[in-house]
Amino acid sequence: MKKTLIVALVTGIGLLSSWAAAATDFSARVVTVHEGDRLLIYHAGKNETVYLQDIDCPELKQPHGRRAKHVTQAYVGGREVLVRNLQRDKHGRTTVEIILPNGRNLGHELLKEGLAWWRKFDSKDRSLGEIETLVQAERKGLWADPNPVPPWKWTQPKKSRR
Repeated sequence: MKKTLIVALVTGIGLLSSWAAAATDFSARVVTVHEGDRLLIYHAGKNETVYLQDIDCPELKQPHGRRAKHVTQAYVGGREVLVRNLQRDKHGRTTVEIILPNGRNLGHELLKEGLAWWRKFDSKDRSLGEIETLVQAERKGLWADPNPVPPWKWTQPKKSRR
């Protein structure tokens, strides 16, 4: 009897947690694209800044930063999107997966176009490492540069004083 009750409880908790995860998907409108990986979305009557999970696009003043922003804008600017897997990262930022109307993940598409780095130190999706390796070999986007600098290592060049 005890064993049956425990099995039923564990099964019930598993079903509830999978239901809760599915319930976190929601539709939102992209209001503004701030950077390739940072968006302002509108949902549930409010605006919220979100970051794309698993990737890091160049900063706007870095090489390819503006292109990453423009490509993101072309994919989702002003459009309704599916938002999945809303979480907080270790810095307290809201991170999400943005799913395009064709079912593809926006962050993965930016990675495939050579407009983002895979955040291997944060990501649980190891398949993105394979994608990044292929894109590097093809020298697409930022990988066409001889020494691309990831945003977490980049510091803005200082203006010369005259």
